[in-house]
Amino acid sequence: MSKKFPRQESTRHIKLGSRKSKITWRRPTGRHSKMRRKRRNYPASPHIGRRTPNKESGLISGLTPILIYNMKDLSKCDKTTAAVISARIGAKKRIEIIKQAKEKQIKFLNVKEI
Repeated sequence: MSKKFPRQESTRHIKLGSRKSKITWRRPTGRHSKMRRKRRNYPASPHIGRRTPNKESGLISGLTPILIYNMKDLSKCDKTTAAVISARIGAKKRIEIIKQAKEKQIKFLNVKEI
């Protein structure tokens, strides 16, 4: 989702996520809940109309991600795609893959530039 939806009363109680980096969403319940009734000036709730457009769904910064498990998978990448190295790859193979990708000018989404 493009927009972050705060949990009800998260600004009032610390344990509900006001100071956490990741605020968890829970649907507002309660008999007198203004947020559940979708009152004006209360935080918005996620619903069908807030979905990302189909053209943008599945893309990360405008590029289609491709999982890389070995050297052969690098041949699948081009300018409209970006590589994501699998977490199961070890350090030695990861370094080899990054070196070969720099030669081919392939962009990585989960590798920090050195």
